[in-house]
Amino acid sequence: MQTTIKTPVSFTGVGLHSGKPARATIHPASAEHGIWFKRSDIAVGDALVPARWDAVNQTPLCTRIENARGVSVSTIEHIMAALVGCGVHNALIEIDGPEVPILDGSAASFVKGILSRGVVRLAAPVRAIEVLQPIEVRKGESLARLEPGRGLTIDFRIEFEDAAIGVQRKVLNMSNGSFVRELCDSRTFCRKADVDAMRAQGLALGGTLDNAVVVDGTEVLSPGGLRHADEAVRHKMLDALGDLALAGAPILGRYIGHRAGHALTNDLLHKMFATPGAFRMVVCDAETAEQLPGAGVHLGEVPAVA
Repeated sequence: MQTTIKTPVSFTGVGLHSGKPARATIHPASAEHGIWFKRSDIAVGDALVPARWDAVNQTPLCTRIENARGVSVSTIEHIMAALVGCGVHNALIEIDGPEVPILDGSAASFVKGILSRGVVRLAAPVRAIEVLQPIEVRKGESLARLEPGRGLTIDFRIEFEDAAIGVQRKVLNMSNGSFVRELCDSRTFCRKADVDAMRAQGLALGGTLDNAVVVDGTEVLSPGGLRHADEAVRHKMLDALGDLALAGAPILGRYIGHRAGHALTNDLLHKMFATPGAFRMVVCDAETAEQLPGAGVHLGEVPAVA
């Protein structure tokens, strides 16, 4: 059955790029509502923005969605991954500005908030997108691919010159709460040189060593070091799950990312929906529903950092 959060939950912090205070509240929603954002600071006009693949206005640093009136919400990938990873299909996210708060740079606080409120079933079946044939997009050395598969599996590989990251690969079946246990506490990461360049352009003004893993060659500059030896690739998998959530329904298939980012994953969704015979919508039976991310997850599985 479809689900929603039982009672509202709010999160406060700063926007990663603006550095300004930001507040987001997840509200329950009815069956078939899907995931929408509402800008509470917009007094006139359409303040609703759909969390959907065809509403993405691509940027290199985060996932940004925008409605027909030009109202946008940025850095939605972590809260979207948390909703999917907790098995929430319907929600209205009220936000008081153009950015979702970055919190600690991971999805752990969102996950803890959602699960602390509880998830309730609704009187409607879950429909999923079953991948029927391989779909692939490339840009330079980067690749994103969807293949047929049971449930959702994410296979990600990254390559960075900085020895603190280097080459990392992880493959994870997303069923049985694996997102909550394995990925949700992994933070966004960047090179110190990139941080300096972004700030010179007026970007990442809210970024600190407390909400991102910052590396410089062999060094990890963030206090406490890494949460996982392969935290970087785990965070890229977190991002991919949040970006795939914009398909509007759970995906049954295998996602492969090689040096892929937000834009390439969105390109992949565009290609899938534009390719005849690439997928079909299916109503999930009980066995299939148990394979979806978030099925059966509980608060006790959230890592201690949240």
